[in-house]
Amino acid sequence: MTANSHHKKLILASASPRRLDLLGQLNITPDDVIAADIDESPNKDELPRQIALRLAVEKAQKIREDHKDAFIIAADTVVACGRREMPKALNEDDARKSLTLLSGRRHHVYGGICVITPEGKTIPRLCDTVVKFKRLSPQEIEAYLNSGEWEGKAGGYAIQGLAAGFISNIQGSYSNVVGLSLYDIMQLLSGNNFFVKTNR
Repeated sequence: MTANSHHKKLILASASPRRLDLLGQLNITPDDVIAADIDESPNKDELPRQIALRLAVEKAQKIREDHKDAFIIAADTVVACGRREMPKALNEDDARKSLTLLSGRRHHVYGGICVITPEGKTIPRLCDTVVKFKRLSPQEIEAYLNSGEWEGKAGGYAIQGLAAGFISNIQGSYSNVVGLSLYDIMQLLSGNNFFVKTNR
């Protein structure tokens, strides 16, 4: 693909450095990065996959209010064990509870993605990755807690760090677990006339 002859502004509606780095792998540099300030509380009886998709759409719509001439990319990641949404780990106790629950089990990482085009077309997509953890010993959990890699991470772990050694199997998009499915975002952008440069 070649660069679009008339540049269209692209905004990443996320403060996540991981999502920015992932876009960089595709040679995509947003013109602006703006975190969407929305209420991320789940609705009553809302399933994890529904939460991820709804929040991605709401984030994109929030940024579009002031940037109607741009492509908007928004995403939300929810880690779920069964029907239970795993919280972002804000302290060691949160992370310990999450890792103990995930130990020896499969869980889902739901990545909600939303692209809004300059014409106002809203395109949501959900990516579902299944991750299997080996059974973790108490010593392994404590060593991981000491690393600090769990801080602020949904499910209490980051796949691109030490936790990669816990994962015995993964079905689906690896980049989705990091924070953004690169396959899906590429399909959404190229399918809506945003062409990515292949050379720097």
